[in-house]
Amino acid sequence: MALTSPQIIDLFRQYVIPNYTRYPVCLVRGEGSQVWDAEGNRYLDFFPGWGCDLLGHCPPRVVAAVREQVGQLIHVPNTWYTEAQGLLAQALSRRSGFEGQCFFCNSGTEAVEGAIKLARLNGKPGRYKIITMVDSFHGRTMGAVTATGQPKYHQGIEPLLAGFSYAPFGNLDAAARLIDGETCAILVEPIQGEGGIRIPPDNYLVGLRELADQHKLLLIFDEVQAGMGRTGRWFAHQHWPVHPDAMTLSKALAGGLACGALLARREAAEKLKPGTHAATFGGNPIACRAALAAIETIDADGLLARAEQIGARFQDRLQALRRRCPRVQEIRVKGAMIGIELSMEGTPIVQQCLERRLLINCTHGTVLRLLPALTLTDEELDQGCAVLEEVLLAQQV
Repeated sequence: MALTSPQIIDLFRQYVIPNYTRYPVCLVRGEGSQVWDAEGNRYLDFFPGWGCDLLGHCPPRVVAAVREQVGQLIHVPNTWYTEAQGLLAQALSRRSGFEGQCFFCNSGTEAVEGAIKLARLNGKPGRYKIITMVDSFHGRTMGAVTATGQPKYHQGIEPLLAGFSYAPFGNLDAAARLIDGETCAILVEPIQGEGGIRIPPDNYLVGLRELADQHKLLLIFDEVQAGMGRTGRWFAHQHWPVHPDAMTLSKALAGGLACGALLARREAAEKLKPGTHAATFGGNPIACRAALAAIETIDADGLLARAEQIGARFQDRLQALRRRCPRVQEIRVKGAMIGIELSMEGTPIVQQCLERRLLINCTHGTVLRLLPALTLTDEELDQGCAVLEEVLLAQQV
């Protein structure tokens, strides 16, 4: 007999380390942009899988690929070749625009750790420093959290990894001033996600490319949240005329399964020689088959175009709301990345939406963050926006 939500929550209280703030809901099933809890209540999910479920919950091609693969071969170490890993590397490289070579891991933070190591290997001898951005987010492992330009994530775990400095996002002059003879790389999110859906000025990424070329630095784009079609391009940086030397991927890469990747230009990638880096489960057959199915779904169902349609519809609905609701300060949209800047704390809004069975997120204190699936229907979009409007307009009373 299935456990109830209170029973499951009690298990967590006894046996799971409480390092997450959790909502008092136990989700048991999902389909598309809908999820159900243990009591059968249905929720509309505008933040599926923390951005991992770009294709919605349980996308059919991914489910079918995983079911087939798990009955054939679950895991083999990377001392052997597997077809799925090779095909996935080819698919990502061809879509990258810079013919990158791939290293596979299990998460975004692992991909960033690989990028940090790659940058330092390319900087030898004598160069090890990396410039990242204020309000960035790159992960929770020690290198990635040091790269993260938010002091709140550094508290209590010092000393951090040496060699990182932080420039304000969008400020080329500030980045240039941080470059010295020991700098080896610039690491930046083309669109800041956890930092509040911050979209860069039009000349910013191109300017960073010019700085990197001038000083012989690696330019690394963290596409963990914005990549894999979320913004209407395969990778967010493709909205601007610029290519990185390397980029990191995860979240939506495998349709909701754990998978991460580092892509790098061949002349940079060759520094990762045998023995310099590894991931035991990285590139396993199940994750790679899932990722190939996710790519197939995006291509076959025209989801890059759908991302732009979703963004335009959200833009219209939310700008209309902004005109009626002074609490809404700014709307920032790039495809299916949506940020709603408020003049108040956003956490109570998230809670009130949850009570109305709409799942959203608050980041950076005052920004409502929506990362909806590209399979979201217009009807679902309008339904969720109606709930948001109801909640936000009620704050004016």
